[in-house]
Amino acid sequence: MLSPKRTKFRKQHRGRMRGKAYRNNKISFGEYALQSQECGWITSRQIEATRRTITRSIKRGGKLWITVFPDKPVTARAAESRMGSGKGTVDYWVAVIKPGTILFELAGVPLDAAQTAMRLAAYKLPVKTKFITKENIQ
Repeated sequence: MLSPKRTKFRKQHRGRMRGKAYRNNKISFGEYALQSQECGWITSRQIEATRRTITRSIKRGGKLWITVFPDKPVTARAAESRMGSGKGTVDYWVAVIKPGTILFELAGVPLDAAQTAMRLAAYKLPVKTKFITKENIQ
């Protein structure tokens, strides 16, 4: 699973998910991309499951870029623990996603293969997504 090698602080506040993505909202590397339509958190497990789905679908051809990274720690308390005694330990890592964020980029495969791979990948993600091509955006 993806997680940072080191962070400045061990735990973070939850934060608010407001606004649109002004960064990482255009295709930078590939020809095709999966773009989020709503905000949410994507865990490192979901990113890995999606990556595996895409690589299997394109039969390990082409090139895949993951343009999001889970750098936010999410904590959880132990089951049946009493109130108080501070914040729980880090349970998993998430990437904060805003509407318009490019999640995955793909190149070196035909259009229909890319559409199929991205459609299968979208089922693994907790946010609504849209398949876009380089020509659609620019």
